[in-house]
Amino acid sequence: MSIFLLLSLFLLPVFFLINRRRLPKGVPPGSLGIPIIGQSLSLLWAMRANTAEQWIAERAKRYGPVSKMSLFGKPTVFIYGQAANKFLFASDGSKMSNHQTESAKVILGDWCLLELSVEDHTRVRNALASFLKPDCLKNYIGKMEEEIRIHLQMHWQGKQTVTVLPLMKTLTFNLICSLLFGLERGARRDVLVQYFEQIIGGMWSIPINVPFTRFNRSIKASAEVRKLLKELICKKRAELGNGASSHQDLITCLLSIHGEDNKELVSEDEIIHNVLLIMVAGHDTSSILLTFVVRLLANDKTIYESVLQEQEEIRNSKASGEYLMWEDLAKMKYTWIVVMETLRTIPPIFGGFWKTLEDIEYNGYLIPRGWQIFWVTCMTHMDGEIFPEPTKFDPSRFEIQHPYHLIPTFHLEGGLVFVQDTNLQRSRLYSQFIIWLLNLLGNSVAMTTISEGIPCQHLPNNFQSKLCQRSCFESGL
Repeated sequence: MSIFLLLSLFLLPVFFLINRRRLPKGVPPGSLGIPIIGQSLSLLWAMRANTAEQWIAERAKRYGPVSKMSLFGKPTVFIYGQAANKFLFASDGSKMSNHQTESAKVILGDWCLLELSVEDHTRVRNALASFLKPDCLKNYIGKMEEEIRIHLQMHWQGKQTVTVLPLMKTLTFNLICSLLFGLERGARRDVLVQYFEQIIGGMWSIPINVPFTRFNRSIKASAEVRKLLKELICKKRAELGNGASSHQDLITCLLSIHGEDNKELVSEDEIIHNVLLIMVAGHDTSSILLTFVVRLLANDKTIYESVLQEQEEIRNSKASGEYLMWEDLAKMKYTWIVVMETLRTIPPIFGGFWKTLEDIEYNGYLIPRGWQIFWVTCMTHMDGEIFPEPTKFDPSRFEIQHPYHLIPTFHLEGGLVFVQDTNLQRSRLYSQFIIWLLNLLGNSVAMTTISEGIPCQHLPNNFQSKLCQRSCFESGL
């Protein structure tokens, strides 16, 4: 053991010097740190301590808007600001592309959107987008609302105390199972949720596959989920052959799309890997957003009353027990901008990565081919030049049209980005279940004194779920 320690102490500085020596001229300021590890552990510790924004702000203060580091085994350039957003999200994909960390790549697979070439990316993305067309989404409204109603009856009704965040994760997972897989409640869902939690645990981890690590457990869980998805695909392919509807869920939708040669347009591996991507991209983001929306309704009486008034107007226009319709969603204008402002102030996604496909010059610095580009949401969301009084919660700021909108792109990119507002409607459609939850809760959330967590109360209402008992919610954050 002592020989190993001596060799490590000798070799690490050597590797560090070699690493520094090989850096091309013109790269941004900063340090790549210890080989392989770099700043990964420091960032992960900050994220788990809920101080990641402070970690980023200190780095920006030290090095400026462009700096280099090493994250998850790859040399990385961190950039932020309006110019950085335009540089990244206005890219045509010829010089850089969306990118996942090495750990995410191993867990999710080589055939997900973030790894495909331009032609394959366009083909698979168009196939996925067909599932999100308004005509298709209308078919899923009843299924989504039914899941939410069952969830409220099982986990909220009659409870004196509930913990919001775990319940929001349960709700989101059940919606994913229903809409993506057509997987009904039962043993398969129960097994899948255990594997899924292990997959999530390893997404932001150092990609060293040794036993008993998060990364190792995540890889094993991913393999089990792929087996389950493979079985589901075989089953649904047979059902389609027997005349079943092609709009039951995402998997049947993708299997039903054929190319000019009448073969399936999306391969089995592409379906499996992209379903995994969408699961991971949409789960924590949506559940965290829902949790903070509930907290907001408990803490801000003015916003709560405005949301309640809008929802009551919609509820009063419907017969008892009648489900929401597509047209009802367009009436929830104030509720939607409250959700948008919640996304701005507490973004569920911390950041993401791009990868350079060739040497790129940005802000006078060289970003070499193959390096990662790291972006974060908090630096933009709290930029006073974009959002005046950024620390103030003000939904009315989204009543005004801006050149770039804050949009929750859970379904593809897996995070929050600034994109042109032509994409607003597509992103909005996928996030509407947040609004259905608010509508179903109605006036069941009331203000109370804040002590620990997020205490709220249920008050009697005329909703079908009859949530008449007083209840208390705590965030579980």
